[in-house]
Amino acid sequence: MVRPTKLASLLVGVAFLLGAVMAMSAGASPSPDPLFTGVPAANTRSEGYAPANKLSRELYDVSVAQGSTRAENPTALTSYYGYDNDVLNAAGQPQMTPTPANPATEAHKTEPDKNTYLVFKNGLTGADAGYDYGTDFLFQGHEGGAEGHGYLTRINLEADAEHRVTVLATTDVDGAPLATIDGSTWDPWARRLLLTTENEKAPTYAATVGYPSAVSDVSGALGRGGYEGIQNDSDGNLWIAEDIGGSNKPGTKARRPNSYIYRYVPRNPGDLEHGKLQVLQVLQVLNGSGDPITYESQEALNSPDQLALHTYGKSFKTRWVTIHNTATDGNAPFVSLPLAREAKATPFKRPENGVFQPGSHFERFFFDETGDTNATSPENESAGGWGSIFELSQKDPSAGTGTLRLFYKGDEGHAAFDNVTFLSRDEVTFVEDAGDTLHGQRNALDSGWIWNVEADYAKAANQPVRWLAEGRDAAATLDADNGGFGKNDGDNEITGVYVSDGDPSPQGVLGAHVPQLGTPKWRWFWTQQHGDNRTFEVMLRKQH
Repeated sequence: MVRPTKLASLLVGVAFLLGAVMAMSAGASPSPDPLFTGVPAANTRSEGYAPANKLSRELYDVSVAQGSTRAENPTALTSYYGYDNDVLNAAGQPQMTPTPANPATEAHKTEPDKNTYLVFKNGLTGADAGYDYGTDFLFQGHEGGAEGHGYLTRINLEADAEHRVTVLATTDVDGAPLATIDGSTWDPWARRLLLTTENEKAPTYAATVGYPSAVSDVSGALGRGGYEGIQNDSDGNLWIAEDIGGSNKPGTKARRPNSYIYRYVPRNPGDLEHGKLQVLQVLQVLNGSGDPITYESQEALNSPDQLALHTYGKSFKTRWVTIHNTATDGNAPFVSLPLAREAKATPFKRPENGVFQPGSHFERFFFDETGDTNATSPENESAGGWGSIFELSQKDPSAGTGTLRLFYKGDEGHAAFDNVTFLSRDEVTFVEDAGDTLHGQRNALDSGWIWNVEADYAKAANQPVRWLAEGRDAAATLDADNGGFGKNDGDNEITGVYVSDGDPSPQGVLGAHVPQLGTPKWRWFWTQQHGDNRTFEVMLRKQH
């Protein structure tokens, strides 16, 4: 099926962006000009205020689904893209806002999270056996859910309204309810979606993409943890970022680094039952000791190791340490964090997501720290409290050693980094997830930023460019002003930012191809989580 409106909109932007992007793909030097014009300022946060999203003037976005989009196959758990059925009105529909008859509550908002875009030329099955769902699909796990139950959805991008959203699964192959889901990626060797749960007690899942989806627990090999970001490399390894907030350092809002970077090395690419789980260990440069930077070495406020990690110009040697091997340790589900700490691996302040630079042969991996998300943390300016971006370089993706450096050190205006995707070979976007507390403290809602990975951000003149100043929809504003009615988050969050050509083959693993925005096959998505739970596709405007 053809998308004439979308195709026309994209083609008119080719003259604007394609030349710049292709030039950046061919040369070694960064473009002197940013891809997009920066949005001057973030939206402010105030009670009862629901400002609109602001995008760079070259961009606009189109909603492809929202929380109130009815699923083609309603289930007992949910009938809509972004609402559970825990609170129903007299007509049997989810109560999406408070009502005069029931003013103190609303239905649970399920928070569609990471997006994974895939193109299957032969299509996929759906709940309607006689319907042609097209070829282009966007998948999400849902991070929130009544009683902790999650589910997996698929947006059928070429389908009509009645078939736009399919609930693929609410239980696993054994009939157990799915845990709430955060991260997702496509493993082209296993031909499975991989789903993380950001919960060390919950499974890590593998799921088929057709309807109904068969969802299996693969945490006997990959482990269980506060896993969020998950990403394949070209050798079939899986890189995983963990998001578990550490306890506060005494008397402060500074959190202890408590989350790790993992790599799962399968026995063969696509094997999700047999392999090794490894954890990243960073070695000290202080006094030339070469000792690992550990949880214990970062316990003190502004510890020397933390200060060194968050200093421009310093370089650290790294190595991967195996903490679980199915060949010797078996296939029973296990929790990764205590094994990582016992192995003296290096924790970070919530390294939620990471991605490989396209065209780098999977030798350059960029990941973030969300940080402390509190303007009063005494480690904000010095030790990663505002959030950070790191670059891990290796001679190849399966190498046992590498080098780590600080790429960007956050500040109050650029903080709490979370989701990430590359827009071109050198331009990467990290988006903020500051949370309602920091939104209020800095009177600024979240933004999406673009960095050039060849630039030196130790120089004050080099600054990221804001492509998105997120607003706040009325539903999220209502939640923020009423404590989420005890179940929902206040303020919107930028999540699921994702650029891909949808290639499901091993040759198309994310990071293998250089994105070419402005050409028909490359598509860009993001989700405005919480509130109305809208998922958008970003488009290029016609340039005059």
